[in-house]
Amino acid sequence: MGMEWLLAYLVLGAFVGFFAGLLGVGGGAIMVPMLTSLFAAQGFPREHMVHVALGTSMAAIVVTSISSLRAHHKHGAVRWDIVKGVAPGVLAGTFAGTFIASRAPTQPLALFFSCFTAYVAVQMILNVKPKPSRDLPGPVGLVAVGSGIGAVSALVAIGGGSLSVPFMTWCNVKVQHAIGTSAAIGLPIALAGALGYLINGWAAEGLPPWTIGFINLPALLLVAAVSSLTAPVGAGLAHRLPVATLKKIFACVLVVLSAKMLHTVFGA
Repeated sequence: MGMEWLLAYLVLGAFVGFFAGLLGVGGGAIMVPMLTSLFAAQGFPREHMVHVALGTSMAAIVVTSISSLRAHHKHGAVRWDIVKGVAPGVLAGTFAGTFIASRAPTQPLALFFSCFTAYVAVQMILNVKPKPSRDLPGPVGLVAVGSGIGAVSALVAIGGGSLSVPFMTWCNVKVQHAIGTSAAIGLPIALAGALGYLINGWAAEGLPPWTIGFINLPALLLVAAVSSLTAPVGAGLAHRLPVATLKKIFACVLVVLSAKMLHTVFGA
């Protein structure tokens, strides 16, 4: 692996960690299209390119989530009662979702990822906020919600923030607490997702070097090492910067990255 690839992974990790802490997202929306492009440029097999990007992103989100949730916890912004309520569903839904994603062909999987990312980007650009109109559901309801968040998160390798933050604000959870709690929810999502992609890719043939299951170790280690340092910076700024404006900028970046991913996968 050349020095230019090492540098690319380090820069990606810094960018991912900052926005993970700032917006309560896992960073997969950035990592998956960027890793897909980097893997393609390195000549990774096309049939496994997106799967390895998804698996590597999920594994990296484990480290990012730990760093981000610790920072938000210091600010008292994590509702642990919500985390405990959704965790069983999140674990089950995410693990099950990896089996679906691992068996999906590369092109449909990339298309689903890009469509979902576009939906998230539109929400951010329009600053869509569900009107707070109800309380949180009971234990069964939280498990059901967690299962849905986990399943979708596994398919697109995200920490669940684009789903859990709107849900919590809809249920009258303060937005800062929703962001901090989302960072905590991202940890069980990432753990179950990483394990699922590891298992599902274990027997896959033709994987690139230094790849275990659908997890590429060099990309994981470099991205995670830097993201763990920049996530607390983003989390600290989340309580001082105009997050709504930054979300719009972030959304535009997502649109560009998703378009690049589609070009990489569907291009000649």
